[in-house]
Amino acid sequence: MISRARALHPEYLRLSTVQLSGGARASGELEEALSKIEGDLAVLVALDFGDPDYEGSLAELSELARSAGLRIADTVGGRRQRPDSKTFAGSGKVEEIEMVVKHHSAGLVIFNHELSPAQERNLERATGVRVVDRVSLILDIFAQRARSHDGKLQVELAQLQRLSTRLVRGWTHLERQKGGIGLRGPGETQLETDRRLLGKRVKLLRERLAKVQKTRVTQRQSRERSDVLRVSLVGYTNAGKSTLFNRLTHAEAYAADQLFATLDTTSRRVFLRLGLNAVISDTVGFIRQLPHTLVEAFKATLDETALADVLLVVVDASDPRREAQLDAVIDVLEGIGAGEVPRILVYNKIDRIPGREPGVDRDEYGKVAGLRLSALDGSGLDLLRSALAELREPLAPSY
Repeated sequence: MISRARALHPEYLRLSTVQLSGGARASGELEEALSKIEGDLAVLVALDFGDPDYEGSLAELSELARSAGLRIADTVGGRRQRPDSKTFAGSGKVEEIEMVVKHHSAGLVIFNHELSPAQERNLERATGVRVVDRVSLILDIFAQRARSHDGKLQVELAQLQRLSTRLVRGWTHLERQKGGIGLRGPGETQLETDRRLLGKRVKLLRERLAKVQKTRVTQRQSRERSDVLRVSLVGYTNAGKSTLFNRLTHAEAYAADQLFATLDTTSRRVFLRLGLNAVISDTVGFIRQLPHTLVEAFKATLDETALADVLLVVVDASDPRREAQLDAVIDVLEGIGAGEVPRILVYNKIDRIPGREPGVDRDEYGKVAGLRLSALDGSGLDLLRSALAELREPLAPSY
């Protein structure tokens, strides 16, 4: 398991690419390099371009960094009209970042924005340390958290797709391969070799994930024939989906107070009332600026959401950023083709709000539109089961 900032380090990325060829020597190089890689003390950079939820986004970056196992040395902020094409932050701000890095002896700078490869290289030259953006940080967290075979395949595909855009001339090992007796090759550069190896690995991963998707389609068709209500838990990361899933199904899915605690989809049958059951799936959490490579790589997982009969959109009722988080979730749902799937808003964690009681909200047609409950203490779960039973009953066969 690659921890903290190691998976973000350029030497790790380089040696990982070399290791794709399967060489034992490369594996040894990788282990040796990992023992030397430091940099778990990070400086955060969050520039304000007029975002109304700038403070919330900054707080979220801090949570992401801690979830990745990093220690935060300091935060550099500032306002700009637009990003600088060369360094994103501008020369004056880059000098400030460099001073903060040296003051704390930090080994990593994390931008709360998406950087181009050129901007990353320019920032690294100026600061003397590794620079990563929000997308790379999220990918690193996913790499740490993936447990199942499917999940690891999906994360690796997303990482390699992003890495392929980062293979540039700035690498130190791009000299021409040496010729000679028994050593003459096509004359390709190491960069070309790396790209070829990456292309092969990406193709292999796509084929394996296609098989995973085919298996899930077969399982889904089996559930459709059994006429079982298909329910997917979706929501912002750390909204309490896994805790709710465990409460409903008496399962033991991993749940923790951290971002992206769950990556692997788990499905269980849940009892609603006498003679009525449903299959409920716990899925990966969403977040603002969710990397497109992750959405594409997790297509097999997210298809479960798009083809559900109903979505339980779990919202952390105690979070002041809940409305912005809900908007981000809806955006992702629409992006994966699940925007038209019926959904019920589940306002979770009411135990954190003094005086808030479990309850049901209905629309103008009398249908359940929202619920208030606490997955932690179980209050309001009976209301959720009843709401699902209302949806399930029309699907039940009549005799």
